[in-house]
Amino acid sequence: MSPNAHITSHRKPRRTATQSWVVRTGVAGGVLSTLAVAGAGSATAAEKPVEATVEMPAVNAALATSIAQSAAATQQTAFDYQDRAQQDEATSKVEAAAKKAADEAERKAEAERKAAAAKEKREKEEARASRATERQSLSSKSAAQDSEDTDAPASSSAKSSGTATGSTASLVSFLRAQVGKAYVMGSTGPSSYDCSGLVMAAYSQIGIDLPRISQDQSTAGTQVSTSNLQVGDILYWGSAGSAYHVAVYIGGGKFIGAQNPSTGIVERDMSYSPPTGAVRVL
Repeated sequence: MSPNAHITSHRKPRRTATQSWVVRTGVAGGVLSTLAVAGAGSATAAEKPVEATVEMPAVNAALATSIAQSAAATQQTAFDYQDRAQQDEATSKVEAAAKKAADEAERKAEAERKAAAAKEKREKEEARASRATERQSLSSKSAAQDSEDTDAPASSSAKSSGTATGSTASLVSFLRAQVGKAYVMGSTGPSSYDCSGLVMAAYSQIGIDLPRISQDQSTAGTQVSTSNLQVGDILYWGSAGSAYHVAVYIGGGKFIGAQNPSTGIVERDMSYSPPTGAVRVL
C-alpha cells in the first residue's frame, strides 16, 4: 500500500470541458451584450445628424423656387417698363408731329391775315385817293374855266391844253406807239413793259434817265398838283416815295400807262383811275 493512500488530496476538482465552455459562453455573451447596448446608443446618436441632412434638399428646393419666382417677376417688370417706354416714345412723336402741324397752320393763317389786312389797307388808300382826286378834278375844271378867260402865254396854254411840242411831242409819240402791247412784270420793252418800265423807257427817248421802280419815280422830280398838270408829268398812285403804280400825262385829261396784265398798255381818261399825285421832270 502506498503511503499516500489514505491522505486526502487538497486540490480542487477539475471542471469539466462542458462547464468551462458554458462559463466562457456566458462571459462572451455579457461582453457582447454590453457592446450591443453601447452600439445601439451610438447608432441612436449617429442617426440625428442624418435626419438633419435629409431635410436640407427640401429647404434648398423651396429657396430655389422662391429665387426663380423673384427672377421671373423682375424680368416681367423690366418688360413692362420697356413696353411703357416705347409707348411713351410713340406718344411723344405723335404729340410733336401734331404740334408742328398746328404751328404750321397758325403761320399760314397769320400770313393770310396779314395779306388780307394789307389788301384792305390798300383798298382804303385807293378809295381815299379816289375821293381826293375827284375833289381835285372839280377844282381843276374850275381852274381851267378861269384860265380860258385870262391872257395866258401861248406856250403855257399849249401845255395845259394837251398840245405837245418839242421833247414832249416825242415823249407822247413814243407812248402812243406802245399802246396795245403786253404788261409783263419786270419788263422794260420793247415788246412788253410794266408800269415803271414804260415810264423809264419813254423818258429815255428824250435823254432823261429815271429810276427803275415806281416808288423812286414818284419822287424823281418836283411835286405838282393834279389840278395843274402839264404834258409829260409823271402820275403816281399811292404815297410819294411808296407809289405802287405810275403813268404819264399826255394832255387833254388823259394818260398812258402799262395798266395790268389783263389790259396791257392803254390810254385812259383821268376819271378812269384818278392818280394820287404827280411829279414834273421836264
